[in-house]
Amino acid sequence: MKTASRLKRTIVAVLLATTVLSGGGGYLAARAFAADAPITVAPAEQPAPVAARASFADLVEKVKPAVVNISTTEKVESRQRQQQMQSGSLEDFFRQFMEQQGQRKRGPQHALGSGFIIDPSGYIVTNNHVVEDAAKVVVTLDDGSEHPAVVKGRDPKTDVALLKIESKAPLPYVAFGDSDKARIGDWVVAVGNPFGLGGSVSAGILSARGRNLNNGPYDNFLQIDAPINPGNSGGPIFDATGRVIGISTAIYSPSGGSVGIGFGVPSNLASTIAAQLKDGGKVERGWLGVSMQPMTEGLAKAVGRKSADGVLVAEVMPDAPAARAGLKQGDVVTTVNGQAVRDPRDLATQVAGLKAGDTTKLGVWRDGREKTISVTIGSQPSDQTAALNDTANEEGKVGLSLAPLTPELRNRLGLENSAKGAVVAEVASDSKAEESGVQPGDIIVGVAGKSVASPSQAVDAIKAAQHEKKEAVTLLVMRNGTTYYLALQLA
Repeated sequence: MKTASRLKRTIVAVLLATTVLSGGGGYLAARAFAADAPITVAPAEQPAPVAARASFADLVEKVKPAVVNISTTEKVESRQRQQQMQSGSLEDFFRQFMEQQGQRKRGPQHALGSGFIIDPSGYIVTNNHVVEDAAKVVVTLDDGSEHPAVVKGRDPKTDVALLKIESKAPLPYVAFGDSDKARIGDWVVAVGNPFGLGGSVSAGILSARGRNLNNGPYDNFLQIDAPINPGNSGGPIFDATGRVIGISTAIYSPSGGSVGIGFGVPSNLASTIAAQLKDGGKVERGWLGVSMQPMTEGLAKAVGRKSADGVLVAEVMPDAPAARAGLKQGDVVTTVNGQAVRDPRDLATQVAGLKAGDTTKLGVWRDGREKTISVTIGSQPSDQTAALNDTANEEGKVGLSLAPLTPELRNRLGLENSAKGAVVAEVASDSKAEESGVQPGDIIVGVAGKSVASPSQAVDAIKAAQHEKKEAVTLLVMRNGTTYYLALQLA
């Protein structure tokens, strides 16, 4: 009987609150009646009324002409991509927008995405994953006109790309807003091309910020509940003033459709990336040359710190800026130019925002005390290097794209911090590499009998063999924990 009474009181209280809210008054109930004494809320505790918004029509009318549809034709390679998502985690969300057919197939494929014009001369921002494999890109404006587009630059680390179309007349455009000033609970409007329908609008709120999806070192996504779906990728997320505060990039979904959890690249990051791509076609980031790991309470006690803030230096790369400045393995980096460092992602983001040649002061905990180390920031090495003759239409190409063996990959593969090599990121179809049995995910640790520690060293060794007119060159690769020799055919 007591249980039934308690359940009854709960239902009544909930129904009263729901009725008041749905009635448009904007207040929570001041009194929730139950069988016992009433529950009261003092006047000072009453929340302010929520301002009702009649319509987004004026905002949409202003910004929609600058939102474009992007269609791509791509030569999809017959290859397997390593799935780096663990069971039960987020699906491969970047591909989810573009690949509704499951496994990628050989032959021309067509995909759809979104973008937005940021300059009347025809510069367009979208996601990297919308255009990264494209052989042809066509942009459709709000008036229905179609324009061929050129990819001016891409940044896979932040999933931002910049396109350019030509137009005789100035084009409508939108401006970036300040994503750092957007507050959780603010209205947002997403515009894009979901499922190829074109020019679709959805509204919701900013649900969270600073989301880390474990996709890269600079993850800092906005989370919104405005529905976004496959095809929305690259489309703008507007605040209530019509400024772009994010780029629709990913969703969390067990089905592939929107369940109200979407993610966007914040505008303060996207705008700086777009500016660099416009100026030089690439992004330059500051570089320290260290491997990092997060601090824990146990590690903090072990090094004599009272808190677990900061980042533990697990490895210092030889001849890197950190090594030249005297940073050591076991140091704890606590600040960058006086700004606190919370975790490895925080340190990576702060350093990446610096320019090569800048002198930076690092706060470091070493031997039980704080000290300051001045570091001259370097330029971050390229993340991916393509082998010689790796062009889309050339017969007999080597067809290898290589990436560095990062600390994250070492951890994922269970390798020692000292492990070196070049990771095979992609193998082109009908290439010498594919014919030779090279697979994505292989780690090349030697070429022609000599050890290699980076993609550039592997590429240089392959180029040398080609220059010497060799018919083949040996590759020493690590695959699934086992080392193999492969003969990479060159002739």
